[in-house]
Amino acid sequence: MNAILDLALGIMAALGGFVDIGELVFTAQGGAKFGYMLIWTVVVGTIGIMVYGEMAGRIAAVLQKPTFEIIREQASYRSGLITLVASNIVNLLTCTAEIGGIAIVLQLLFGLEYRLMLIAAAGLLCIAVYFLKFEWMERVFGLMGLALLVYAAAAVALKPDWSAVAKGFLPQLPQDNVVVYFYYVVGLFSSIVMPYEIYFYSSGAIEDKWTVKDLPTNVLTATVGFTLGGLLSIALIVAGANLFGSHGVVPDTLSATALPATAAFGITGLLFALLGMLFAIGGAAVETALAGAYNVTQFFGLAWGKDKNIKQAPVFHATWLVLIGSGFAIAMSGINPVLIVEYSVVFAVVVLPFTYYPILKTARDKKLMKGHANSPLITAAGWVYFEIITVAAISAIPLMIATHMGEG
Repeated sequence: MNAILDLALGIMAALGGFVDIGELVFTAQGGAKFGYMLIWTVVVGTIGIMVYGEMAGRIAAVLQKPTFEIIREQASYRSGLITLVASNIVNLLTCTAEIGGIAIVLQLLFGLEYRLMLIAAAGLLCIAVYFLKFEWMERVFGLMGLALLVYAAAAVALKPDWSAVAKGFLPQLPQDNVVVYFYYVVGLFSSIVMPYEIYFYSSGAIEDKWTVKDLPTNVLTATVGFTLGGLLSIALIVAGANLFGSHGVVPDTLSATALPATAAFGITGLLFALLGMLFAIGGAAVETALAGAYNVTQFFGLAWGKDKNIKQAPVFHATWLVLIGSGFAIAMSGINPVLIVEYSVVFAVVVLPFTYYPILKTARDKKLMKGHANSPLITAAGWVYFEIITVAAISAIPLMIATHMGEG
């Protein structure tokens, strides 16, 4: 049990990052449109976030420096400030979408009016962030989010063509809608490597007081946690392809993504799916709000941390509260959370190279990291992923415009 609790940070980061509202929607839609052909994208993205997360966690453990402190040191003040502003705009968009997602799940569970559930969602998030200690926040959202494993069981129960699933692990082009396909490739990749996961993960390593002796825990946490997220994403694609693709239906609501679990296991599957969604999406909302607060205070060298009260870290607490409050206000306007999350996923990958490169540069610096610098293999993988991220960043907005956000 202690080993599972030690992995809670990675599980929460993976579930809140991989299987948030964006991932639920993108995987279900991608499976419906292209069958199993997007599975390879999940594999590429999962390995990429493992490399990124392991480097960021290792830097935090060795140097006691989280992501935006590294960005402050490695970039010029102007470029660092632009990265900070852009990152927190993405955090706000994502937090808004997650608050809307929580409200939708609560509405499905209790049948009450959507705006009332938005109030409940924002209130519960504020209570969780303020009152829960960091380790308990990890455990509550990370471990309760494991209810999403019902999708893995549903993917098997729906009896897919396993030979076709296996082919999905290799890149292939569809016969038509090629441009839309590439939009989903970039969108799915971006939803897996969302930067806020790493802002939260590296800061969480310091919140958990990791040191050099915790480097094995960092490797295990990054690999196991993010592998779990990747496997769930593959399960969502398989389930979506089987249930929606076979009927020519493309799900465009969060509630529709619960249908594969319902089809496989009835009301029990539905309840597990909704419970898992509630805590995974809730975890993502917590991560984005805290990530925004971490970013601001770390960049400006201010006090931060869940272990500090409002008097000790006023800007830190004010920032996460403003992010949740602003997200709530935007959601109350009635805008579709799915629409917001698609914008956040696209813009996140545009920001990603500017937060990824300083981590790669620091992790391979032998003067700073000494005996804990990147191995040649990790450095090579890091550069490969930097090139992939750069290509995705350049192509994201043109693909969004050309496909009308995946509509073709």
